[in-house]
Amino acid sequence: FLGALDALVERRAIERPAQSYTTRLFDAGLPAIAQKIGEEGVETALAAVVEDDAALLGEAADLIFHLLVLLRARNLDLAQVVEVLARRHAESGRELEPD
Repeated sequence: FLGALDALVERRAIERPAQSYTTRLFDAGLPAIAQKIGEEGVETALAAVVEDDAALLGEAADLIFHLLVLLRARNLDLAQVVEVLARRHAESGRELEPD
């Protein structure tokens, strides 16, 4: 699902459909998107601290979505983030443990 959502964000960045929240974010510019990331990060942390699991899940979803928008605004994408994670893990020399 995250890959499909990332692809949708990419399409929104290119097509800029009217009435799209994602279009409004891109039109607002990088500083506004970065500010939104900050807001969502704080809201995510607060939801965790007050131990509200439903709020935490919702805020985490908001944070991930806005992170995808921020990455795309910088011409980056989720796959590149995954590459960084994989490289860091490989450099650690540890194996991934099965679920």
